[in-house]
Formats: sequence, C-alpha cells, structure tokens
Amino acid sequence: MSSQIEIITRGVMIHNNFILLCRNVKNGYHFLPGGHVEFGEPASAALAREFIEECGLPLAVGDLLLTHEHIYARKSGPRHEVNLVFHVEHLEVSTSGARVRVESKEPKIEFDWIALSELDKIELRPTTMRQWLVERSVKWISDR
Repeated sequence: MSSQIEIITRGVMIHNNFILLCRNVKNGYHFLPGGHVEFGEPASAALAREFIEECGLPLAVGDLLLTHEHIYARKSGPRHEVNLVFHVEHLEVSTSGARVRVESKEPKIEFDWIALSELDKIELRPTTMRQWLVERSVKWISDR
C-alpha cells in the first residue's frame, strides 16, 4: 500500500462546445487528460509535457480552474491524489474551425471530443470532478 499523495495535473480544452477527454480503452470510462507532476516540476510544465508525451499536442496552459482531492480504492490498495485542473488551449488552431484530431501515443488511452451537453451521460472519473464539469459546462455553453 502506498502512503504517498500523488499530484496530478489535468487540462480542460474546449472547442466549439466540445471538450477533449481521455478514454480508458480497456474499461471505457473518460477522464481529463494530463498526468503526474514530477518532483521539482511546476504543474503547468508537467501538463504541457504530458500532452506532448500522450498525444504530441502542443498547448498553452492557462489559469488554474480547480483543485480537487480524490481518494479511491484500487486492487493494489487505496490511492490519494490531488488534481490541479488548468484551462488549456491548442497552439495550432485550425483556420477552418474544425476540432483537431488527437491521436494517442499510448495504447491504453484514446482521445475523444465530447459535446459539453453530453457530459452528464458518460462515465467520467473521478465522479466528484464529473459533477463540477457538468455544472461548469452549462456556463461554458452560455458564454460561447
């Protein structure tokens, strides 16, 4: 059992009322893209690094939107993570307005653009972060 607290950095990327999410290929649930912060690494730099490693997508990391603590059970024992969720923008925006295709470099995940209006219909983890995203999506839709 690990007694460490993991620091996870995640990104919210929205384009034309769609949000970019990762999908666990084996189990089908979605989550915000990102990954672990390494010791001594700023969270925003870790997020930019994770996007490059996972899908090759260059991005600009914006404001911190949410700090979210999550404790859950795994087969290997309990996990405790603190998620730092940032607004992110793709640096190579399409002039046509189309969403960029995001291809995974890792076999265990895929990337999906999900309509903000559909967030309440998918399995999104952690579930407590899902509620925040669903509530925020109403504002994001109305702001556009």
